[in-house]
Amino acid sequence: MSLRAESHAAASTLRKIAADMSNIIESLDTRELHFDGEEVDAEVPSDPKGTACIPFSAIYHTHGFKEPGTETYLTGCPVRVRVLEVERFTSTKKVPSPNVYTIELTHEEFTWQVKRKFKHFQELHRELLRYKAFVRIPIPTRSHTVRRQSIKRGEPRQMPSLPHTAESTVREEHFSSRRKQLEDYLTKILKMPMYRNYHGTMEFIGVSQLSFIHDLGPKGIEGFIMKRSGGHRIPGLNCCGQGRMCYRWSKRWLVVKDSFLLYMKPDSGAIAFVLLVDKEFNIKIGQKETETKYGLQIDNLSRSLILKCNSYRHAQWWRQGIDEFIRKHGKDFLTEHRFGSYAAVQENTLAKWYVNAKWYFEDVANAMEAAKEEIFITDWWLSPEIFMKRPVVEGNRWRLDCILKRKAQQGVRIFVMLYKEVELALGINSEYSKRTLMHLHPNIKVMRHPDHVSSSVYLWAHHEKLVIVDQSVAFVGGIDLAYGRWDDDEHRLTDVGSVKRMAAVKSVSTTNLASAAESSECVPLQSEALAPEGHLFQRNADDVPDASKMKGVGKPKKFSRFSIYKHLHKHGMHHADSVSSIDSESSYCNPTRSQPNIIQSLKPHLKMFHHHTESKQGLAEPQEDKGSIRSLKTGVGELLGETRFWHGKDYCNFVFKDWVQLDKPFADFIDRYTTPRMPWHDISSVVHGKAARDVARHFIQRWNFTKIMKPKYRSLSYPFLLPKSQQTANELKYQVPESVHATVQVIRSAADWSAGIKYHEESIHNAYVNVIENSKHYIYIENQFFISCADDKVVWNKIGDAIAQRILKAHRENKRFRVYVVIPLLPGFEGDISTGGGNALQAIMHFNYRYRRRRGEIPLPWRGGSPDPLCKSRNSWLLSRSPHAA
Repeated sequence: MSLRAESHAAASTLRKIAADMSNIIESLDTRELHFDGEEVDAEVPSDPKGTACIPFSAIYHTHGFKEPGTETYLTGCPVRVRVLEVERFTSTKKVPSPNVYTIELTHEEFTWQVKRKFKHFQELHRELLRYKAFVRIPIPTRSHTVRRQSIKRGEPRQMPSLPHTAESTVREEHFSSRRKQLEDYLTKILKMPMYRNYHGTMEFIGVSQLSFIHDLGPKGIEGFIMKRSGGHRIPGLNCCGQGRMCYRWSKRWLVVKDSFLLYMKPDSGAIAFVLLVDKEFNIKIGQKETETKYGLQIDNLSRSLILKCNSYRHAQWWRQGIDEFIRKHGKDFLTEHRFGSYAAVQENTLAKWYVNAKWYFEDVANAMEAAKEEIFITDWWLSPEIFMKRPVVEGNRWRLDCILKRKAQQGVRIFVMLYKEVELALGINSEYSKRTLMHLHPNIKVMRHPDHVSSSVYLWAHHEKLVIVDQSVAFVGGIDLAYGRWDDDEHRLTDVGSVKRMAAVKSVSTTNLASAAESSECVPLQSEALAPEGHLFQRNADDVPDASKMKGVGKPKKFSRFSIYKHLHKHGMHHADSVSSIDSESSYCNPTRSQPNIIQSLKPHLKMFHHHTESKQGLAEPQEDKGSIRSLKTGVGELLGETRFWHGKDYCNFVFKDWVQLDKPFADFIDRYTTPRMPWHDISSVVHGKAARDVARHFIQRWNFTKIMKPKYRSLSYPFLLPKSQQTANELKYQVPESVHATVQVIRSAADWSAGIKYHEESIHNAYVNVIENSKHYIYIENQFFISCADDKVVWNKIGDAIAQRILKAHRENKRFRVYVVIPLLPGFEGDISTGGGNALQAIMHFNYRYRRRRGEIPLPWRGGSPDPLCKSRNSWLLSRSPHAA
């Protein structure tokens, strides 16, 4: 114990000595620090292989401004200096430095300007001399030792000197020589890494760790400012009071980019706030507008940020620099676009659309696999254990959680936003999804929003489904990465088979294959013993399935009791089976398996499907009682067995029973041998380039708002996100196959509770109304719900009113016009409609019925002037009910 106490006392003593020496150095008279010797540092030679770019991921690894070794400049690229002009300011008071020099600096592709007085050069020179003396003293601290070790000995360099002539005595005809002297001085300083990397020099030329990141776009004005707390548009984020006593002033480093501003904490380098440029972006100066002497106020839809400058002229420089830069590089964000959207119309954009989730899931998985920097995901519901490629032939490689873990281990940052449900109303268990994903890797961060009680948000939900890769490829649509969503055009009703990937071995009997298939209860569908050389899949330990979670997969013994295929065939539903619909030459039948109770189980659900005539896929005589064995070519090898597409909770019928025990993903919760699955039909799309940047910007706005809204996310472990520049949007590193060029605009629904903006944006609603009003021949609508007819009390959207007005217009013009509406037969909620159903099911059906009934009450004038109901007009509705849950 005495040794520990002595060592602790010695360490504290050394720290005190180091602090005292640092204070002494800071207070030294720099006139006594001119050494006759030469500088120990030398210019780093240019890299013959070219300039090394700073990766975009560097935004997540910022350091304190005074920490040694921070990566700020591009390796092998010099900083060039030009003093462009000299402005002379007159004043009634005697000013020691009346001249202001405009300095233009260039570093590879980045060019920027700063304004400095001669006194600023003098202050820099004195600070560098102090630093020069400071690093020569062997202070026993870790940071100082690292700083000394980072200075390499090389070619000696003479310390540059400043002009000694007083600034006030310099005449106008001598300005050119004065500019040349200052230009040479700064050029020599920036050629020496010891001084160039010093935080005082970087402050002087206005650069930081975020200045030269290619994907952040051109470099704008940067520098230290004083920032006032508060100013958020959303109640609860500001101080309860309004007086000056409630405000806090903090020193921050402000960075201006083409579409946003941010400020950083100088001690840690952490990004403390991001302010996006939008249509409300505005800058004001003056004490009257800002209630602050030498104040600067920057407004947007989410915040009114108050800054304090050193002088009125300093505030003018900031205002002019920000305004000119944003209007030059980010003008698209300053205006309101078509339909009131925040995003501009993007021409010649690569895009692709999907019907049903099969190819959508596969393209999402491939895009994630190609991710290099970031993956953004937001869903109404997300199930970590779903398989993105089916049938499963590579173990767990293409399972969603395995993909995300693999990419996180490679350094990709993954950010997921989930809808936080009202647990009494919904059983999607977003807490389980968050916990599962967060445990995979520290690079995966998950937020849930909103907190219904604290935010007073009860009737609204985040219902968007986005997957964004590297802010360059964005999937947008209506398909969650969740259970029950994967489907294809066949919409199979059953899935009771199992499959194994086998080699093309000639002497393999059907009986052996059948027994092999029946003995497999594992998701990995491969057999090393039967696989040929060179064709074994290489799998990580993470891709091996968890046997404890595989309960319920397979069940071959139970399957042998009856054949569900025979009964499907009897009712004209053979096309809807997961096995029989794949191969027209396949045969499935075993009379010994049939049980009459399967028909009773199917009766409540058969009404939802159309009956079809007999096809060539007839039932053949049984050859073996071991199970039907068949061949399926999938593009990943030949599969033998009965294909299973939906594992565990993925096999569902939410009208029959809602999901339960989501923490047991591979355990069935309904009997797939007696209950058919509910098919799922939905659409999605993918966009690239600038449109993908717009989608990413929306996600970033939601993420950053949620971070400051919920105290639990304000820690540094949940970083602020930054949007990439539109100027680099077309530098695509990955492209979804079969994409085509299209004109694209991103539209959305956003409000104060969801994105923290002052005004509600309803560009989706406006686009709907616009398309309906400008339709010529017909309107086709396919949706999960169809509730409209605004009553200004419960339902506010004008879709139904716009449709009615369009029909009235066609009637007045005596033109044929049709409206086709396709909605699910029943809403996707648990309940037996024959006994009244559940509350949610009744509510949705009530509003759907109420809407259709109100549409039928609107009269259309007959030619003679007498009213005639809408249903008797030649311009009428055609309403169809689909069995698929949209």
